[in-house]
Amino acid sequence: MGYRIRPDADFTKAFRSVATHQLERAVIVLDEQPDGAHKAIHSFRKNLKRLRSLYRLVAREVPDFQDRENARLRDAARSLSAIRDAAALIGTAQYLQHAARGNEESEALARIVTILQGRRDWMVEAESGLEQRLKETSDVLKAAITALDAVSFDGGHRKNARMLAKSWRRTAGKAKAALAACHGEASADDFHDLRKRTYDYQLYHGLLRDVWPGAMKAKRDAAKELAEDLGHIHDLAVLCELVEAEPQLFPRNDDLAHLLDAIIFRQQEDRRQALLKAKTVFADDPDEEAQRIELLWLTAGR
Repeated sequence: MGYRIRPDADFTKAFRSVATHQLERAVIVLDEQPDGAHKAIHSFRKNLKRLRSLYRLVAREVPDFQDRENARLRDAARSLSAIRDAAALIGTAQYLQHAARGNEESEALARIVTILQGRRDWMVEAESGLEQRLKETSDVLKAAITALDAVSFDGGHRKNARMLAKSWRRTAGKAKAALAACHGEASADDFHDLRKRTYDYQLYHGLLRDVWPGAMKAKRDAAKELAEDLGHIHDLAVLCELVEAEPQLFPRNDDLAHLLDAIIFRQQEDRRQALLKAKTVFADDPDEEAQRIELLWLTAGR
């Protein structure tokens, strides 16, 4: 079924199917690790992000389920976050290298990439009991699959439409507030909050795309592009934190100077571009969007 709920389907069955699909994919990748442990962890965390967004969508209708399962998934993701973050830093340095403003900077950043790759590999080797932790995480996800049997939505099509509209309004409203906080003297946390809200917004356009396929796809694509840009901004902040916490990783002062200069320049450019895109993505009024979603859901489900 993938990440989609059709308006003419039984909502409980569709919800369980979407959630089960994401959990089963995560279990398979952790058990089989086709591209190694760090790639498996990265894929698994993406599945969990989709799940947690899905559970937030129905939070007001099934609060106990949402609280319990969100905590389960959050803790599972945190247990493997260090290696995933180490791998993400490599991608961030490569992103900077691809946008280098000269050969000298490019060569310096290439050396930074090599250092971060070595750090990641060392962390994987030094991680005590990683295979056991992966197995334990897989078991946690299997328990989350079983827990889906207890969740149901028995209010009927109209009540489900209202539930989706309220969740949409809440998500869009939080995104608007997060965007407002990103102007002026905004912090890295402000932009990270906007990223999380944008990710939910993107996924909801995909999840409910059958109510208006063309328009939902266009908005989803725009939100996805914005979320990726905001992801780069967050990763740059994390890389900067690593430089402050572990400066001994970078023995060449000139390479470190190039790295910090590239981070500052890229952060400024990426923030400026992200704010322009966000203004378009979140141009609609949350109340009007929510009313539209409710009407489209009701109409498409008839």
